[in-house]
Amino acid sequence: MVDNSRSCRSCMNNGGSSNNKAMLKKLQMIDFAIVETVLYLDAYPNSSAALSYYHKLVSERNKLVDSLAKNGMPITNMDNSDTDNWLWTKGPWPWQSEAN
Repeated sequence: MVDNSRSCRSCMNNGGSSNNKAMLKKLQMIDFAIVETVLYLDAYPNSSAALSYYHKLVSERNKLVDSLAKNGMPITNMDNSDTDNWLWTKGPWPWQSEAN
């Protein structure tokens, strides 16, 4: 699984934290599906169905990451959309119980 969840530091600081947690869970599932689809495509590179599914997952992931960033929950440091605050270091770190 792609370890993008490690960067959710501000999910407890936002008023809609339960919605953010649900979106983060969905992101984790999409990331898992992307990795599995990539493994399949490595073995079957000519599968148009798998390639189409991969692009659908990536598009869905990008929309979700954008939505999370707009909610003040950057997934990576490059997703910090707040021009007045550096949100990357806010909120619980992955090893803190509040983050899980």
